[in-house]
Formats: sequence, structure tokens, C-alpha cells
Amino acid sequence: MEVLVSKFSKKGKKGEEADEGDFFIPDYQREFRWPRERQSRFIESVLIGLPVPLLFVADVAGQDGKAEVVDGVQRMSTLADFMNNELTLIGLEMLDSLNGFTFADLPVVRQRRFGRQTIRMIELREGVDDEVRRNIFKRLNSGGLSLNDMEIRWGGWDGPFLRFIRTCSENDLFKKLAPMTESAKKLREPQELVLRFFAYLNRYQKFNRSVMDFLNGYLEDMEKLFCGESGKKVEEELRLEFERMLVFVDRYIRTGFSQRVGYTRTPRIRFEAMAVGTALALRAKPDLVPVSLDWLASDDFKGVIRPDSSNSAQKVARRLEFVRDKLLGTTK
Repeated sequence: MEVLVSKFSKKGKKGEEADEGDFFIPDYQREFRWPRERQSRFIESVLIGLPVPLLFVADVAGQDGKAEVVDGVQRMSTLADFMNNELTLIGLEMLDSLNGFTFADLPVVRQRRFGRQTIRMIELREGVDDEVRRNIFKRLNSGGLSLNDMEIRWGGWDGPFLRFIRTCSENDLFKKLAPMTESAKKLREPQELVLRFFAYLNRYQKFNRSVMDFLNGYLEDMEKLFCGESGKKVEEELRLEFERMLVFVDRYIRTGFSQRVGYTRTPRIRFEAMAVGTALALRAKPDLVPVSLDWLASDDFKGVIRPDSSNSAQKVARRLEFVRDKLLGTTK
């Protein structure tokens, strides 16, 4: 990485003459626009060891061997700013102790490791004309995929609680009740649902509007707890509660957490409402036998699990407590 950054030029935009760097930005590229918060989060990802996506450059005729950056301007500019001490990190969550740091503020060992991190690059050889390069740029920037929240967590944490989450997601009964496509499984959706179950079950009354912050805060606290003396006891209690909820759903709800038998999709909001609401009801009445489940097809239930009900503390509590109260046969 250090070698590439040293050869990178942020000049050469909008018809300006490129400087002595080996790489330059062509005029068809967008202006540099990442805000400082996003730059900082990208640097944080590199610091925790996530790979930097492929860079695409092109050997352009008439540029004395200089290569045009076809895709990767935002990443290379951010890396250059940071390693040249022009970027002060802000808004970091996983490495929050580094907020306010520049590259020079990092310990020397960390600077060296950062500089040694690998960046893979594909170079399009001379002969690829301007139109083709523009077309490649459009394709790369219209079809890229970012890491989702659970993939980022998996890269930043590798503690006992996250391993416990993975074990729960591999439970055969859970897989039966919460069907998913293979692509969803590859994106770690099973682990995402299990983490949401435990976080909402134990802390939903403290939820704010940021799902990511809420889940990450819970995960961080549980990692510390699992590493403590009571970790094994807490793990066993959580596992038993998770399994008790699954057994109840399997026994009484034919469709599981999905909307129909045979579906290969489990909506997050529906899962949260049903799984957490069931666990809350079982906490109140462990020998619970539901009198009726007709409410599952009601407009009231459909209303509390609408997609626009996801990021409001009041609506989160409403959908969880709706299921709890329906199972217990109580009303408010």
C-alpha cells in the first residue's frame, strides 16, 4: 500500500496537468466527494484488517507510462490523505480510541503494518481507448456491493459471543423455521437475525433510532461479559431461552417465521416480532399454550410489522409487545 500511495497523484482532474505521480485521475471521474466521516470509516476498515477492494488502472498512450485510475479514486485519495497526515479520524466505532488521530499519531508498529497492507490492482494495458475505460468505470460503480453490517462485525470481532451467535444460527430448528436463500446465508443473514433476537429481547426498551449502533453496543457488551467469570453461565441461559422459543414456534406456528409454507425468505421485522414476542411471553408464562393464533393473519399484526415500522423505538416496542400480549391473551 505504501508504494502505491507514494505514486498516486490527486491532480490531473478536469483537464489539469498531472504531476509526477505514476497514477492520475481522468476528467470523466467524479470529483472527490467522500465526507470525512466516510473516509475515517474506510481507514478504520483497513486498520482492522478488511481487504481493500480491487483497483483498476489503465496504461494510457501519450502519458509517458503514467496509469489512469479507472476505479478506486475515493479509496486511493483517502489512503493518500491519511498517510500524508491530511486526514484526522472521526466517528470511529470499532476503534473509537483512535478518534482524533492522524497517521503520525499511530504507534510506529501500526504505521508499518498499515503501510504493508496489500492492495490488489488490475491494469488494463495500452490500447484500451477512452470510451471503453469510461464504460468500465460506469459498470464498476453501478454494480458494486458494500460489506453489510454483519460482515463488518465479523471482520472486527472474533470473540466468544459472536461465536455463540454463529452456533445458534446453525441450530437445525432455527434453519427450518427461518428459511433463507443461499445468497442470504452467504451475507450472514442467519447470524444477523440471531443477534437481533438477543439484543431486542434483552434491551429493546433502550433502543434508539440507529439499529447498527444498538446492535454493535450490545455485541460489544456481551463480548466483555462472555470473557468474564460468569460467561459460561450466561451463555447457557441464553442458549436455553433461544431453544425454548424455537420449540414453541415449531409446535404452534405452522409457517415458522416465514409468511407461507415453502417460502425461502424470512423478513427481519416479522422474525423480530415473532421470536422476541414469543420469548417475552415465555418469560412471563413458561408453560404457555396459546388460545388462538388467528391474529397472525390480522390487519393489526400486518400493521405493526410494516417495513416503515423498523427504526422507531415506539414501533419496535409495539410490535414485540403486540406478539407477547396476543400469546398471553392480554390487551393494553
